[in-house]
Amino acid sequence: MRKICFIIIMAFMMQSTQAQRKVVIIPEPVQMNLKNGSFSLSNATHIIASKGTEHEAAMLNIYLKELYGFTLPVKKAGKGHGILLALLKKSDKPESYHLDVTKNQVSIKAVTTQGIFEGIQTFLQLIPPKKIEGTTFHISMPQLSIYDYPAFKYRGMHLDVCRHFFDVAFVKKYIDYIAMQKFNTFHWHLTDDQGWRIEIKKYPKLTEVGGWRNGTIIGHYPGTGNDGIHYGGFYTQEQIKEVVKYAADRHITIIPEIEMPGHASAAIAAYPELSSFPNMNTQIAKGTKWAGDSTGKQVQQAWGVFPDIFVPSDNTFTFLENVLDEVMALFPSKFIHIGGDEAPKDYWKKCASCQVLIKENGLKNEEGLQSYFIHRIEKYLNSKGRNIIGWDEILEGGLAPNATVMSWRGEEGGIAAANQHHYVIMTPGQYVYLDHSQTKHEDSVTIGGYTPLITVYNYKPVPKELDTALAKYILGAQGNVWTEYMAYPSKVEYMVLPRMSALSEVLWTPENKKNWNRFKEELPELYERYQLWGANYFKNSLNEAANQASK
Repeated sequence: MRKICFIIIMAFMMQSTQAQRKVVIIPEPVQMNLKNGSFSLSNATHIIASKGTEHEAAMLNIYLKELYGFTLPVKKAGKGHGILLALLKKSDKPESYHLDVTKNQVSIKAVTTQGIFEGIQTFLQLIPPKKIEGTTFHISMPQLSIYDYPAFKYRGMHLDVCRHFFDVAFVKKYIDYIAMQKFNTFHWHLTDDQGWRIEIKKYPKLTEVGGWRNGTIIGHYPGTGNDGIHYGGFYTQEQIKEVVKYAADRHITIIPEIEMPGHASAAIAAYPELSSFPNMNTQIAKGTKWAGDSTGKQVQQAWGVFPDIFVPSDNTFTFLENVLDEVMALFPSKFIHIGGDEAPKDYWKKCASCQVLIKENGLKNEEGLQSYFIHRIEKYLNSKGRNIIGWDEILEGGLAPNATVMSWRGEEGGIAAANQHHYVIMTPGQYVYLDHSQTKHEDSVTIGGYTPLITVYNYKPVPKELDTALAKYILGAQGNVWTEYMAYPSKVEYMVLPRMSALSEVLWTPENKKNWNRFKEELPELYERYQLWGANYFKNSLNEAANQASK
């Protein structure tokens, strides 16, 4: 009798423990109610794909296979034990979803397929983070109900593939990191001084010449030497289409960036007539070592800002319009990022045709000429049904009429743009530049700075200087990943994880649901997720978080 009582008591305790066990969902949902009991996911479970959710059912199986090693049969209708995906007819927030787990069924319902997809990402986190062995299995997950939606419309992650090039396989993996953490935008930085990475059929030299450099500085700028390795790469248009589809399947919009008028060395190396001084040798960064030929126009081998920018001539504008035509044919995004940052005006000051242009158009100075440049490109893109995004330097000389500003030099540019009733994406360096060091004792080279996990987590995209009427112009925020010191995928992963997860809560979770102590306690669970993904990550985040908390 005592033995029977003991078994009953233990069974009750196990059930109670299971019902109360902490469920870790990152980003934290808006509402989550944990209930008693569990749902058993097994090899006999079906995915029930209601009309319009067939693609999401296929995506669920893709993630189940890649993460856990199994798939589930799909049927179009039916009741009983299964995972139901269904579109709702009632009005709701576009990316919201309802996730309910009962004894017999998991249901994910939303008014859009994107909402269904976001619900799937939450559901995947209810499965313990380990591969399933064998074909017969039973996975217990707690009964609960979740209603969830994002705090911000724009939730972005950026990747620079110019300083260092990353193949299609890693770009796809990076997109999955974006999707699984409920971001919705991938900002793909495709052209810069150190390499042109997108095939443009009308201008083949952009990749034949501009896609490669003859060496790269060693170590932190200005470096201790030059490796002398011919380095580069680019994406064909077919590869671009493949990546765009891959992202779209995961409800990720890709915004391409084609830099202008600065950061143009690679394009000018391919077509010197795009420079104010086509016959002038490329200027080598002071204190750096150069590899190979240094005469004529060259792709840069060091990091930094360089004076040779696009000359604002009719030839240049024709070139850029032709490039943008091919870019727009590949990317359906409403936005095209045109850079606009770090464009020294030294060459323009010495350029006779530039000075004539300033005078003829009644411009005040070279900053006005840059504004003229951006306005002209914007007008062209607007005529094609697209809008521009530019770094906050596009404010200088006057903001283009329909431009969205990406504020990176602090929040001031974003505040100024919002005050002018322009939309803003906040990406200030001190909070969301994920190329900055995440510890004061880095064991590898970084660009510098110090942006620990807690700094990212505590960021608030809407500046306190903006009242409610102006706050609506803040679309969201973005984490930026500049790759001067990230030569390999593993280094990118190390730099973005877990800071990317912290940013996901900044952009998704309501401010009153955010809690640093709760997030910090969930880091071990996050680590297990990263291991399941096969991702590298900064493994000292817990200690770094403890150090921050002790201050």
